[in-house]
Amino acid sequence: MGRPAGGDKDRVSTLSRKSDEAAAAEEETPEVSVAAYELKMASGVDQAAGMSLVVFSLLLFTYYSVWVVVLPFVDSDHVLHKYFLPREYSVILPGVAAVVLLLCVGAFTAVIMWKNRKPKKVD
Repeated sequence: MGRPAGGDKDRVSTLSRKSDEAAAAEEETPEVSVAAYELKMASGVDQAAGMSLVVFSLLLFTYYSVWVVVLPFVDSDHVLHKYFLPREYSVILPGVAAVVLLLCVGAFTAVIMWKNRKPKKVD
């Protein structure tokens, strides 16, 4: 029921040994500049550009969602139909946009790889 004599002393020495090991490990790790990880607030122009992209994306998503989800359930002679393209384009336009996006990503990747290539050594 009682504690063994010197039990707390052993625990303290174990803790101090661990803290000595941690201090030694900290000394071995190279220092990293904190300035490299600082976050800066975006400028007003960047915030305006970001907000305009968000608003454009929300408008596009809403327009496309109404076009694809709601419009098929609305009568064909309703006035709402005159604000939308025919339904065939609801598949064609996103397909074309996906192809253009993939071409842009591929071109960007090719340019980066071309700039970072190393010349072959000639013997």
